[in-house]
Amino acid sequence: MIDQPNRRTILQSIAGGLLMSGGAPAAEIPDAVLSNDEGRLNRQPFGDLRVFLEGHTVGLKSATLGSLELKPGQSPHPPHQHLEEEIMLITEGHGEITLAGKVSKVGPCSIMYAGSNHVHGIVNTSEASLTFYYFKWIGK
Repeated sequence: MIDQPNRRTILQSIAGGLLMSGGAPAAEIPDAVLSNDEGRLNRQPFGDLRVFLEGHTVGLKSATLGSLELKPGQSPHPPHQHLEEEIMLITEGHGEITLAGKVSKVGPCSIMYAGSNHVHGIVNTSEASLTFYYFKWIGK
C-alpha cells in the first residue's frame, strides 16, 4: 500500500505539474515526433511512468501526454478526480477502469474519456503488464 504523502507525489508526477501556482508558466509544447525511449522515465513501485510532453499550446492552457506500464495486480492510485479532462488508451494487457462508479473491463484498444472532476481509476487485473497512454488537458 502506498502511503498518503507518496500518493500525492505520484499524482503530481502523473499530472505533470499542470496546475503550477505562483511559479513560472510551463513551456509551450513544441512540434515533435518521439519514440518511447524519449519519455522522461519515473520508476514507481506500481510501474514505469513516462512523460513525453507537458506544457501549454496555442489552444490549451496546459497539457500532458504520458504512458504507464502498470505491473500485474497494481493501480497507480485509488480512483480520483482532477481539473484536467483525460483520455486513456490501453495498448497492452487487461484490467478494469472505474469511471463514475461503474467498473468496466478493458484490454488493448480500449479507450476512456473522463471529463473534468469525474472520478476515475485503473487497476491491472492480469498476470502481465498493462500499458496505457494518457492525455490530460485544460482548455483556455
